Amino acid sequence: MSDRYSQVVNAPVVSAIARQLGLPRPAELDRYRPGAPVVSGPVLTGSAPGGRLDRALPAFLDRIKAERAGGEGRAKALVFDATGIADSTELVELQRFFYPGVGRLLRSGRVVVLGTPAAEAGSPRAATAQRALEGFTRSLAKEIGARGSTAQLVLVSPGAEDQLDSTLRFLLSPRSAYVSGQVVRIGVGVAPRPAIDWERPLQGKVALVTGASRGIGAAIAQTLARDGAEVVGLDLPQAVDELRRVTADIGGEAFGLDIAADDAPGRIAERFADGIDVVVHNAGITRDRTIAKMPEERWAQLMEINLSSEERIDDALLEGGLLATNGRIVCVSSMSGIAGNSGQTNYAASKAGVIGMVEAMAPELAERGATINAVAPGFIETKMTAAMPIGPREAGRRLASLSQGGLPIDVAETIAWFASPASTGVNGNTVRVCGQSLLGA
Repeated sequence: MSDRYSQVVNAPVVSAIARQLGLPRPAELDRYRPGAPVVSGPVLTGSAPGGRLDRALPAFLDRIKAERAGGEGRAKALVFDATGIADSTELVELQRFFYPGVGRLLRSGRVVVLGTPAAEAGSPRAATAQRALEGFTRSLAKEIGARGSTAQLVLVSPGAEDQLDSTLRFLLSPRSAYVSGQVVRIGVGVAPRPAIDWERPLQGKVALVTGASRGIGAAIAQTLARDGAEVVGLDLPQAVDELRRVTADIGGEAFGLDIAADDAPGRIAERFADGIDVVVHNAGITRDRTIAKMPEERWAQLMEINLSSEERIDDALLEGGLLATNGRIVCVSSMSGIAGNSGQTNYAASKAGVIGMVEAMAPELAERGATINAVAPGFIETKMTAAMPIGPREAGRRLASLSQGGLPIDVAETIAWFASPASTGVNGNTVRVCGQSLLGA
């Protein structure tokens, strides 16, 4: 659905009036085009004294052939290594870099602050200072969002300095257009990081996408196929015609199945008896009512589809040893699972449960040489959100630092980053794809 407000308020004549009235004027976001460079402009870097990434970061920028920003001029991205900050008095290094640097940031620019997980910082004072980075980064993201720019905090565990590539390629590029104010944790890789074609990182991989017949699910299937995967799209038997149209366009396979059926886990395990590389749990429903008007069957049906079926499918694949080494499970949660939502106690519980499942299973998956992560979409422009009343619809769009809704491709690009064989150090994360929604912030 088109965002009519954004179109009108950014029109040549109206934009001047909107500026005078102080109305939000959402910036047009840069989005990825195949063949485009990771960063389409100069990158300005800085570091606090004693940073751990003094070799890894320059080497990464060399690999992506990034243009380095000099002492003057604009920059498309700002990257600051804050891993050396070991005391609260040293947080002034943030001010020293960003005070002159942020004014140089171009529209749809990218900011990445690199830090250390507080629990691994080495001392209480260092942990205090590293935890402070989160408040700084989230606030900076809100300051630059009106220009379509984003800011993220990437916490790199000691020993994981060689795991930066996939995450920085995602966060510095237009692929992360609707991701802002997020904290990403990178650990030591769960499996050796393979050499890959960065344009088609999923070449030769087999991926299952549930709920793939339309909307976000269709975008996920299309994006994984673009990245080289052989995609099996799954949806309800009654949606199989629509599903076939999606999979036919990408050379994939349509699999009509109700994931809540008793035999669904077994049938999925049988279909992937030769192994599977990527599992994307996208299928889900809403059955909204306040808890005082929520009959048990309404609660149970949603919980079965949104959460319990995912657990059983994962059990069948893992017990059968079918998830490949360096395999991926990616789950679609929701902002409702983080912030809650009136009339969605069942839905919010299921989506919070998805996050809990990711956190609980991450260590087990790591032992198996695989990862599990989740995305939590905010307001995404789909047929479902188009049917919302205009008040909640406009609130969903504007109550974000980027002042607009996201697109299904924004969720799909985030899942593709998690699914990449190079994301072997990214495990147990939940990343919001919400334009830094102020709900639950």
